[in-house]
Amino acid sequence: MSENLKKMYLCTLHFEIMPDTFGTYYTLTDWGDTHGPFLEGVIEGCPAGVVVPPAFVAEEMARRAPSRHLLSTRRVEDDAVEFLSGLDDHHCTTGEPIRFRIPNRDGQPNEANRYVVRPSHSSYTYFKKYGYADNEMCGRASARQTACRVVAGAVAKCFLQPSGVAFSSEVVATGTPCREGDSVGALVRGRITGLPAGLGEPLYDKFSARLAYAMLSINAAKGFEIGEGFRAAQMAGSQYNDLLNSGFVFRSNHDGGVQAGITNGQEVVFSVAFKPIPSVRFDQPTVDFDGNPAVLKGSDRNDLCVAPRVLPVVEAMAAMVVMDFWLAERR
Repeated sequence: MSENLKKMYLCTLHFEIMPDTFGTYYTLTDWGDTHGPFLEGVIEGCPAGVVVPPAFVAEEMARRAPSRHLLSTRRVEDDAVEFLSGLDDHHCTTGEPIRFRIPNRDGQPNEANRYVVRPSHSSYTYFKKYGYADNEMCGRASARQTACRVVAGAVAKCFLQPSGVAFSSEVVATGTPCREGDSVGALVRGRITGLPAGLGEPLYDKFSARLAYAMLSINAAKGFEIGEGFRAAQMAGSQYNDLLNSGFVFRSNHDGGVQAGITNGQEVVFSVAFKPIPSVRFDQPTVDFDGNPAVLKGSDRNDLCVAPRVLPVVEAMAAMVVMDFWLAERR
């Protein structure tokens, strides 16, 4: 077998086993990458009868889309969603799988950096795991994929909204750049209100564990905490415990709305720490895929911070987790 054929075979083999599905009862499976003609996905498990207003989906997508924000990529994408199945003419779910497509209108491969290892990105690990000595084969690692998550999150929000469940998020801190064109990290706080007590399972499928899994699956996520999180390690039990008044009214919410892995009916409060975007807008020393010294050219085709574009992604993943547990309770 020639080397080129061997590489093509290995690429096909590994893409077939790369996990592309999130969820158990409410699932998102997506495909496509940052430089392809489009992203596509299919949402399964959504019951019939859920109204999904196009304007709401467009609004959610616009929050994640590239913008004129100082920290945003100069890539231009309108992130228009085309639903191919699963919705009727009145924008109501039919119960069948919801298939959708998001065109990539401004995907421009970076030929200058194609064959060099991008520091703290997927280049090295994909090279070691899959044998990809080409950054074009790392397109699934791009945050462009999160557009699919926002679509699935929007549908989940539409399902949960009539029950009074709502999601919000905010940026509470960002890093400080060392020079012009540098990237920075961000700390995002998420909130879920309107949840009933009882979502989540003991031991290995706790609500908090699934939420952490969902958040840490987002590009650049490096830390997760719920409630007091890491601050709890420095507290006394008498300070921390969420005491109850008569009528089962909590006096505090140090647990962040989850106790023993199960929601307790309070607001769920969690935080996600994101590292700086690996791509900066100045040259960096690196190596090529043969291990020889090389230079990674700076580019303005990447964000300098995940915020604020990551906020709808955080909410989307939270909505998908909640809907999954909600459907599990129905069963």
